[in-house]
Amino acid sequence: MKILFLIVLFSAGSLFANAQEAKGIRFETGLSWTQVKEKALKENKYIFLDAYTTWCLPCKKMAKEIFPQDTVGKFFNKNFINVAAQFDVTKKDKEEVKKWYKDIELLKKAYKFDNFPTYLFFNPQGELVHSVYGASETAEEFMAKSKDALNPNMQYASLKSQYIAGNRQANFLLTLLKSALSNKDKSLIPEITTSYFAIQKDLLTPDNLTAIALVTSKPTDPGFSVLRNNTAQADLVLGKGRSAEIVKTAIFDEIFLPALRINGVKTNYGGGMSIISGPVNEKVNWSELKEKLDSKYPELSAELMSLARLTHADWLANWPLFTDAVSEYLAKYSEGLTRGQLNSYANTILRNSDDQELLSQALSWAITDLQGLEGKEKIGGLYTCSNLMYKTGKKEEAIKLVEEAIEITGGSNKNFTELLDKMNKGERTW
Repeated sequence: MKILFLIVLFSAGSLFANAQEAKGIRFETGLSWTQVKEKALKENKYIFLDAYTTWCLPCKKMAKEIFPQDTVGKFFNKNFINVAAQFDVTKKDKEEVKKWYKDIELLKKAYKFDNFPTYLFFNPQGELVHSVYGASETAEEFMAKSKDALNPNMQYASLKSQYIAGNRQANFLLTLLKSALSNKDKSLIPEITTSYFAIQKDLLTPDNLTAIALVTSKPTDPGFSVLRNNTAQADLVLGKGRSAEIVKTAIFDEIFLPALRINGVKTNYGGGMSIISGPVNEKVNWSELKEKLDSKYPELSAELMSLARLTHADWLANWPLFTDAVSEYLAKYSEGLTRGQLNSYANTILRNSDDQELLSQALSWAITDLQGLEGKEKIGGLYTCSNLMYKTGKKEEAIKLVEEAIEITGGSNKNFTELLDKMNKGERTW
């Protein structure tokens, strides 16, 4: 009986260990960079290096939401030696982080990047073969990008070598362009783009419109005029409102960003996430900005001025002004709203104001945003709407929305189960 008990106990322990191993990426600890490379060579495995900083919010999002997922862990633990490396220095750094200070300096000099998160992939010989910059919205997106590191035909180092050797085939250039964007090779992207578009007879094909959407961020980019002048056709490929969104963002960054921020800088992190730095300019010359827009982009001038005013109010943290500006914008341009835009405005008031009048206005936006959505499409809106209801004293209605969200997600989203618990207890939820 004792032997049988030990066998059962051992088996249970093994199952528990395997279950633990399956959950999330297993990062190496206690090894130097040299030792990581030695281990990779010995085991004939690639290296995945997560380069993060303590101040990087997208880094934290990835570490909290993507890395712990079971499917992600199984893929990375099978194929890579995984290491997470902190690329900034703080007073709270633990010994494990301090031991990597010299290695981090060497990595900075060798690979020269300043955007975070950055994900570097090395072959078993310790040679950099692929990079992924910026956060991903989903585990599937992140794994798809990472799988290219294992494929010699998709590794950026290999693709770049083929380009330098003279490969100018259209399909190859399109693949290289997407990879160069993922690797943020700023020195080569313009050259590849020019080479690709130079051999295209029709820029309005689905593949070309998709490529244009990827590389267009400035009014001087060759794809800007294509999207500006072919909105309806582009949206059939890119999705409703996407071409206008790209055009408006490019114009905003060109004209408004330098005016609304002092020495403003926009840093993109991928996954739709960006941070704009620089002090807010409190004395904006709106007349001058309108003249520029009327001159260069007359068909978009009025709408962009309206958007700029609500953005400026947001940056000033002037919530009455922001609410008025959003209401004014919605009264004229609600048809042009991109998905999630209205929910974002409502969430801004939820997080920043306790004024009941402003919260009620934001609630009306959140309710409007939910209209026409079904199933999992409603999740983000339900979270904002339920919180606004709760914050405006509509507790019972708020709880019903949270319960609806729990039913949609099957109880798998802890944010809603925790939210329901707090509402039932009458605790603060925002």
